[in-house]
Amino acid sequence: MVRWNLSVSEETNRAVRTFLARNGGKKGDLSRFVDEAVRRRVFDLTVSQVKDRNAGHDQRELLDLIDEEVSTTRAGRS
Repeated sequence: MVRWNLSVSEETNRAVRTFLARNGGKKGDLSRFVDEAVRRRVFDLTVSQVKDRNAGHDQRELLDLIDEEVSTTRAGRS
């Protein structure tokens, strides 16, 4: 586990803490909330970057490549 020091607006602080309190928040919930939010944001940004990177490629070719790699990987694990 790593500790972060974060700064957020008073409005964000109030909104998050109010939300957590209304939903039975317990010790550690703020850290879990931030961790989940960051993970989702990183995932969304990664997906967006992959989509942008692949936008100029033929979708059928990409799907065929994915299918081929999945089949190869599964065959190697059998």
